[in-house]
Amino acid sequence: MKTLYLDCGMGAAGDMLTAALLELLPDREKVLEGLNALGIPGVEMVCEKAQKCGIGGTHVSVRVHGEEESEEMHGHEHGHAHSAEHEHEHGHAHGAEHEHEHGHVHDVEHTHSHGSHHHSGLHEIEHIVNRLPVSERIRRDIMAVFGMIAEAESHVHGVPVTEIHFHEVGTMDAVADITAVCVLMDRLAPDQVIVSPVHVGSGQVKCAHGILPVPAPATAYILKDIPIYGGEIRGELCTPTGAALLKYFASRFGAMPVMRTAAVGYGMGKKDFPAANCVRALLGETEGAGDTVVELCCNVDDMTAEAIGFAGETFLEAGALEVYTVAAGMKKSRPGTVLHVMCTESMKDKMVEMIFRHTTTIGIRENISRRYTLARSIQRVQTPCGEVRKKISEGYGVMREKYEYEDLARIARERGISLREAVDSLRGI
Repeated sequence: MKTLYLDCGMGAAGDMLTAALLELLPDREKVLEGLNALGIPGVEMVCEKAQKCGIGGTHVSVRVHGEEESEEMHGHEHGHAHSAEHEHEHGHAHGAEHEHEHGHVHDVEHTHSHGSHHHSGLHEIEHIVNRLPVSERIRRDIMAVFGMIAEAESHVHGVPVTEIHFHEVGTMDAVADITAVCVLMDRLAPDQVIVSPVHVGSGQVKCAHGILPVPAPATAYILKDIPIYGGEIRGELCTPTGAALLKYFASRFGAMPVMRTAAVGYGMGKKDFPAANCVRALLGETEGAGDTVVELCCNVDDMTAEAIGFAGETFLEAGALEVYTVAAGMKKSRPGTVLHVMCTESMKDKMVEMIFRHTTTIGIRENISRRYTLARSIQRVQTPCGEVRKKISEGYGVMREKYEYEDLARIARERGISLREAVDSLRGI
């Protein structure tokens, strides 16, 4: 089974995760060019070699309109995503002794301390994301991560998610970080992502409204139900962006499994600490013992097909592994539906809440299962119709190949042919 293990012994941030995943790829320069070609407004991502405690790795910086987010540009606004009525003239300084500067990843908590201010809510961010030349799946991943951050800020400040706003430079910076990680995860296509317990740091951090404990309130909210710990390292080691990305992509949290590693990547932060300030990513194969999944089931006989369809799409967008329905006969001879939602253990509580919210059921059944999957990878094939992604699944003595549906659909629309004819045109390539 293709396994990605993320060692977060020094926390995590968006730029550190991006750099660690980039290092796993043999064609990282080409991949970086592709990320810059996505057209995120005003953004350029730059890779730099870096060393921490004698270990070589990569640092990724994001430049927005030619400027890299820095201490001079932004003050920490931990736990203070702005609602519409808030002032934006904070002009405060960092408590440098507490700051873990990951470069640019404190996106939703920064205040632009010079020039005019423009703030974006989730709707504006979704507008930006919908214009990116990425698959619908990647768009859903990006917005789901942003949704986690906005939900955390909403909870911390006691305002609706619709009133949470992101700063202009921080918005583009966050879109770049989150988009990069989502694109790289899609390219690596691991069967499972295992994350170590997360080191969050210790001490306090100074913000505009006082001194707050580490982890910052939004980060602490996102990391609920996830194994975390502090320690002697003073500073903020895990940012809200890093926490949301880990929580969204993790199949589970725990120790590194027995695995044959094929690639190791080191994503470096900016600050120096007694321990190497990095996220380490290991990609390899684990024995096919399967992984654990949770299956949540409920019966409904008073919902329309449209409502069931909407609910299923909502569960998938929120991170469900699979959603399917089975027709069934219910009480009083009513035709009904059995809804099945499969998810990771870490997503179970959220999925239970969503099922009650989006369906009419009054009871949910839980089954814990072992799942066996083929190792999956994505191969990019150059064809007369442009680049087409081919999904390759192999293991247990079998191998299957299948072209990505969205690429086939694009060819069919561009040439005015059927989907089957699009498939036939690629045979033998």
